[in-house]
Amino acid sequence: MNGLYKNMNETLAERIRGDRAKGYVNPFAAKDEDCVRRDPEHDRANLVRPAYLRDIEKILYLPYYNRYADKTQVFSFYMNDDITRRALHVQLVSRIARNIGSLLGLNLDLIEAISLGHDIGHTPFGHAGEKCLSNILHKHTGLYFNHNVQSARTLDVLFRRNISLQTLDGALSHNGEFEQQKYMPTGNRDFGVYDAEVKRCYEVSDGGKFLVPATLEGCVMRISDIIAYLGKDRQDAVTAGIIPADYQFKSNYLGPHNAAMINNLIVDIVEQSYGKDYIAMSPDVFEGLKDAKKENYEIIYLNDTVKKTYDEQVAPMFEEVYERLREDLLKEDKTSPIFTHHIDFINKNRAHYSAPGDYLSEDPDFIVCDYIASMTDDYFLELYRRLFGDNGRSIPFRSYFD
Repeated sequence: MNGLYKNMNETLAERIRGDRAKGYVNPFAAKDEDCVRRDPEHDRANLVRPAYLRDIEKILYLPYYNRYADKTQVFSFYMNDDITRRALHVQLVSRIARNIGSLLGLNLDLIEAISLGHDIGHTPFGHAGEKCLSNILHKHTGLYFNHNVQSARTLDVLFRRNISLQTLDGALSHNGEFEQQKYMPTGNRDFGVYDAEVKRCYEVSDGGKFLVPATLEGCVMRISDIIAYLGKDRQDAVTAGIIPADYQFKSNYLGPHNAAMINNLIVDIVEQSYGKDYIAMSPDVFEGLKDAKKENYEIIYLNDTVKKTYDEQVAPMFEEVYERLREDLLKEDKTSPIFTHHIDFINKNRAHYSAPGDYLSEDPDFIVCDYIASMTDDYFLELYRRLFGDNGRSIPFRSYFD
């Protein structure tokens, strides 16, 4: 496969064309009529707004959706609009997952809903911010913060949008740091099982590594999350000056650049998964994926310069902001931003038809985590300056013109 765009096996391509012509319906695809919500009396599907299309629109119009635009994907300290932010990442995931889902005959609305919502609970400063917040929460409560859990919490608890169980499950189970050769969906869950899994996720530090999506659509989105960032992060590393433009990765089995990697992974997944009740990759492609991801960590994600800034600047700032906000919350300082810009905001924007109650009744540490996780990179830095003034820490940014 080295350096080439792989073409789909022509026998399979003809089978897919033939199945489409005959109106074939994948028996393993999620069905709209199986959609489950906490409040079944609301959001009943109709011709204009089918079940999972409702989830897509609920997510798109969620107040926090705008914040994707200034949340770091990998590279935080760059004034450069050509470096990927989460707003683009979730769209790329959706595009790749919909491509695979279309070829497999899956529910594209459910795929899109999971894709657009899967990172909505992510912290500022990417996975480094997530690690900082988890360490602090664990110190106070013995529990762990994981962005996949926070995404589900944002959709289900913070704003109470009556999102379907299938979409929530896909967001909860999406963690793209844990690749598998084969994803066998667990089948339809109920909210009792889902709530127990959320609770368990808070008790482990690996982000719910044990979770497998309930639907094929969730499985497709999970692998598409990895496909979307694998080659794109390499492009961004060049843009950010982490590696030179002519850098030669050793792990080039999937292809030498992002477009080839995406094409070849999609083709392999469809060839290995069509007509099956699971999503899979061939052994060679799976090994190529693992090798590429491992090299990304070694060369990009754990780069000494980037890591030093996170460890020496971002982590202490997270600690200071968390402790100040927690203190203000416990003192009931209604002038604090945690009240004026978070609690009041949530109470104003959450739906109340499904579960009445004041957000302030939530656990204080969860409220602080909710607020920090909701922040964009710029918002976090501006709040830090507001709380600690010019005597606080600062982070040097690489200018547009450097």
